[in-house]
Amino acid sequence: MTSKQPPARIRKSPEQVRSAVHQAVIDLLSAPEGAELTIPAIAQRAGVNHTSIYRRWGSREALLADVVTTRLERDWPLSDTGTLRGDLTAWAEAGVASIRTPEGRLLVRAVALSMPNSSHAQAERAQHFQRRLHSIERIRERAAARGENPPPLEQILDQLIAPLYLRAIFGIDPPASGYPQLLVDRLLGTTSAPDTA
Repeated sequence: MTSKQPPARIRKSPEQVRSAVHQAVIDLLSAPEGAELTIPAIAQRAGVNHTSIYRRWGSREALLADVVTTRLERDWPLSDTGTLRGDLTAWAEAGVASIRTPEGRLLVRAVALSMPNSSHAQAERAQHFQRRLHSIERIRERAAARGENPPPLEQILDQLIAPLYLRAIFGIDPPASGYPQLLVDRLLGTTSAPDTA
């Protein structure tokens, strides 16, 4: 009689590991009991070895930044509307829709959790968030190619992106209507009255 062999462990592809780890982070952030968001806990939830997470991301902060930026890229696509105002408004409308969802709010709040505690972690985190800045740069480049005069990146960060992130972090929903247009109007220097209906 032969002894029963344990089942062979299924080897996940790098993309399967990334998907499983990202979902584990979302699940732990969503847990009502406030599960501890540590690399070992994430690894256990994802069914992967914790060393795989350290090898790929290096730190919890870099992993959180990757999860956040990946989901934001999915939920806040770059529309080409043909005008700078249209592109920025479409981007802001997608952002408002995203942060109104429970998962969207959790993800943006995870930005605060991913604040670095060392210069190395800060560099890892900044590398991931550069992806979001590059998406805004593409909007600016398209506008310039059309002969428009886009505002500097810093101004877009301060007047369009920061208000959306700040509201999500503090759990304050944007106004029911007209908020994306109001932010874009202020950014481009043509302020319109908010819709109070």
